[in-house]
Parts: sequence; C-alpha cells; structure tokens
Amino acid sequence: MAKVVFEDVNKIYPDGTQAVFDLNLEVEDEEFVILVGPSGCGKSTALRMVAGLEDITSGKLTIGDRVVNDLTPKERDIAMVFQSYALYPHMSVADNMGFALKLAKVPKEEIEERVGKAADILGLTEYLERKPKALSGGQRQRVAMGRAIVRSPQAFLMDEPLSNLDAKLRVQMRAEIAAIQDRLGVTTVYVTHDQVEAMTMGDRVAVLKAGHLMQVDAPQTLYDSPDNLFVAGFIGSPSMNLAEATVRKRDGQVFVELDGGSTTMRVDERALDKYPHAADHDGGQVAVGMRPEHFALAEDVGPDQVWNGREITLVEMLGAEMLVHFKTQSPPIVSDDMREAIDDEEAFEDLKRQAASGGQTFTARFAPGNPPKVGENKDLGFRTEHLHFFDHETGKTLR
Repeated sequence: MAKVVFEDVNKIYPDGTQAVFDLNLEVEDEEFVILVGPSGCGKSTALRMVAGLEDITSGKLTIGDRVVNDLTPKERDIAMVFQSYALYPHMSVADNMGFALKLAKVPKEEIEERVGKAADILGLTEYLERKPKALSGGQRQRVAMGRAIVRSPQAFLMDEPLSNLDAKLRVQMRAEIAAIQDRLGVTTVYVTHDQVEAMTMGDRVAVLKAGHLMQVDAPQTLYDSPDNLFVAGFIGSPSMNLAEATVRKRDGQVFVELDGGSTTMRVDERALDKYPHAADHDGGQVAVGMRPEHFALAEDVGPDQVWNGREITLVEMLGAEMLVHFKTQSPPIVSDDMREAIDDEEAFEDLKRQAASGGQTFTARFAPGNPPKVGENKDLGFRTEHLHFFDHETGKTLR
C-alpha cells in the first residue's frame, strides 16, 4: 500500500486553460479520500494525473516513495475503476477479472486463487462463469472492482463509478465500496460530483472549486465548520441558507439584523465562541449561514430568536421530514463562490432574481406533522447557537 501526495501540482492544457492550481494534498496509506465539486472543478483531471492519463504541467506527484511524474500508467502500480464498466462482453466474469493478470503472465493457479478471493469479497462467486450481459448493473460494477482488486495495487482510483446506477443501487453500492475499502485497507482516491456519496463514504473529503482546493477535512467537519462560503453552500442537502446581515453590539450582547433591518436576532454565546471575529464587525455587513435543521417553532426558542410573519411558499412532505420554504427580505449572497456552489444554471438565475427583488426563499427542516398552509404567515424560530459567520467580501469564515 502507499501514500499519494500532490505537491504544488498544476495542469495547464495547450490552449492555456488551467484545470488545476497548485494542488497540495496528502492521501495517507490506507486512507479513503473523496474529491468532490461541481462539474469542471478539476477533480477528474487530478485523478487522471495520478493514473498517468494526464501529464503534470508542474509540481510533484508521489505514490509511495516514488515520484511518478514521468512514469507510464503501467509503471505506477495503481488500478482504476471507471464510470463505464468496460467489461469484455465475450468473456466470463472470471476471465474479465483475471485478464490483466493473464497479460502479466501470472501463473494460472495464482490467477484462479486471486480471482476466487476477490469474488468472495464481492459476492460474485456464483456468477464467475456468467457473461456480463447476464448481470445487473450493480453486479457489473462489482466485476469492474474485482478486476482492480485482483491486481493488489498500491492504490485504487475511482472515477464516478456509481453514476450509471439507479438511485437504490447507488445507495447499496456506496455502503459496499466503503466496506470493501475498509476490509482491504487499500489507499483510495474517489471522484464524485455527488456530495451525498462524498459525505457517506470517505475518511476525508477534498472540496474543489475551479481547480482550487477549498477545504479538505472529515465529512462532518466540512458540514459543521466550513472554511468559506463555497463549502458552506456546496455541502449539505438542502443547502445552507446564506444571506447578508448587519452585526450590532449593544448591552454586552451581539445581534444580527436580517430582512434589511426589520428582523433582529440575538446571537447565542456558543456561536460567538465558534466565530470570535463576528463581533469585530459591529455596524458592518457579514454573511450568515443557517442550516435548515436548526430552525424551530417560535415557541421553542427565545423571543429574540424569532423570525416573525414569514410567508410560506411551499411545503414538502418527505415522510421522515418536512421541508418548509418561506420568503425573506434578506438579499442572498450572489458571488462567484455561490455560482460555483450551485451547479445548476436555472437555480443560480433564480437566486439572482431573488437578489434583485431584495429577498430570497429560505428552507427549514422539521419533523413531519401539522404542516403550515402555503400562503400562511408564520413565526419561525432559529437556534442561533448554530449560526455561521463569513466575511462578506472574501467569503472566508470569521473563526
């Protein structure tokens, strides 16, 4: 097994387009690291540079104790699992899994032993004589993984391997891949645009934006303590509600003004302990973040933590939870960071329209039961110990 290290790695294409900027990232031996971000953020390019499928413009890339910048893919001792299964249709499962070993002139008995062990790990033993056309999508993806496992490589590289599966299979395969990686202990770099995959599978998650590494941390740390507005807006579903606010200090306490000053909330001391520099912006603008699950019924919080008379625009009953969408007069943060975080042109245009009209729609998450009516005005509370604070101009956290 091996450690994978990017040191100031850049990728510039012949037309001058730069896909990766000064990437510094260490993937520890046996670690499972996810590269995540919107389309075009450079995550697949970074993975392909590890594989040797893309040349490195500058910087240094090491696998184990070797600098691999100039090594061919074959010389790097890695195994890649692609989005497409790329199985040979005329070969059995066993032959597909053992084909690379056969090309490497590994003895037949050893091939059979390695294939048998991999099939046992992947639950494919009873399918070894079948052809790919007789398998389901999930089984084919397991065969593609088996082809990588039998090689006993220093590292696995996975490029959106679940994107061709339906939603139910993706959930099942997420758990299976994570369990297999943990059992094998192979260093793994996994690329996805799906933040749910990233949050549920990796030991650490590296969030990329336009070729820049924005933050790398444990999944829960990314969620609870984002370093900047981009990560705050990208990680989480539904995403964090973000808005402009004005900070006010009075009588030894800190307040935030929302809705253009018409709503004032007292900031709980626990939020100020986490974001000590928020209080430095007295009289100035900041960006505040509110996770949907931290809204509450007005009667469950203090009177100075209530957003009065919110018009309900949509209620989504999702079985285990209820999402309540409501109008505000707080302008959204419309920045390059947010454009990158919202990987949907129509959603971003809607955000801009809301900004131009002076307000935006927020989303709150509640337990199901007694849903408000659309068009109703309702008082909603927010547990302000969970407020997040960011610099309005730079987008960086105010910790």
